Amino acid sequence: MDSIVDALDNAYQEFVGAVASTLEAKEASGGQVTVATDAALENLKQRWELFRVACDQAEEFLESVKLRIASECLVDEATGSVAGKPVTPGLPPISAVRLEQMSKAVRWLVIELQQGSGAGNLSTPNHSSAPFDARFHEDSTQ
Repeated sequence: MDSIVDALDNAYQEFVGAVASTLEAKEASGGQVTVATDAALENLKQRWELFRVACDQAEEFLESVKLRIASECLVDEATGSVAGKPVTPGLPPISAVRLEQMSKAVRWLVIELQQGSGAGNLSTPNHSSAPFDARFHEDSTQ
């Protein structure tokens, strides 16, 4: 994470420096287009693109962290392993294995629906590596 912050900071500093150089070149030329102003503008354009890339990389990193935290929170909530927090009344905790089974079932259904083969058959997929727990009514076939 430190490297991402450092890269973003460096790209920002270089961009700000390029803005200052561009303004100085424009002022020195009296507002006229010169080789120096063109070079300053080209440098500014390059620094802007590098800054955008650094911002995109930082954003991708933050999104991956958010997803990881959300996944961990979901597992903690579902398994009831959140220290110091009571489990939601009326909802028994789900084991991590059970949560993984449900997640796989949803993924297979999505894949089947995307391929068009699951439109008429929404039964439990046969692709799961672990059997479903019959204690849960949503897993039983009706």
